Amino acid sequence: MMKAKILNKSRELFLKLGFKSITMDDIAQEMCCSKKTLYKFFANKEILVQKTVEHVQDEIELNISRILTKNKNAIAGNFALSAYFREMFKSSETSPIDQLKKHYPEIYSKVHERQVKECKVWFVHNIQKGIDQGYFRSEIDADDYANFYYMLIFQINENTLYERDAAALELKALEYHLRAMATPAGIKELEQQLAQTHP
Repeated sequence: MMKAKILNKSRELFLKLGFKSITMDDIAQEMCCSKKTLYKFFANKEILVQKTVEHVQDEIELNISRILTKNKNAIAGNFALSAYFREMFKSSETSPIDQLKKHYPEIYSKVHERQVKECKVWFVHNIQKGIDQGYFRSEIDADDYANFYYMLIFQINENTLYERDAAALELKALEYHLRAMATPAGIKELEQQLAQTHP
């Protein structure tokens, strides 16, 4: 129970203020406990960062699965996913991915490898769903388009310092990605989703 509380508080602080600037002292103070309590569960800050990141990834993968399964409409599912990530990172001042790469490169490498593998599975699944629903063109290669989209998102996150700027660019990338695949019915649905979206 205490371990889960530490991970949740660490997640909140790391995502909001950065992996580098938050110390074990800061986390202990926020939790009104001693550093000794933190070290009982996590031997050092690097291990805490690693476990926190894994915790966040588990949560993200579960929510991607829920969102894309719940939304029967493939295009609506993409917008629901985009809204989820905007909400999740709205309090972040700078890009968490950029901070992780800069200050914890080994942890970043593991995160990136897992992210590529998991995201591609869901991107391909959702593209195929859109093809089956008549929203995406039947001749497109779902694997290729999933790779194209992931590369777009990856480049945005790698090269954008502020999270608010990344969120705005990601929404444009989503529109670009969907328009490239859409049938006339897909374009109509895309326009409806854009009209309802307020980044």
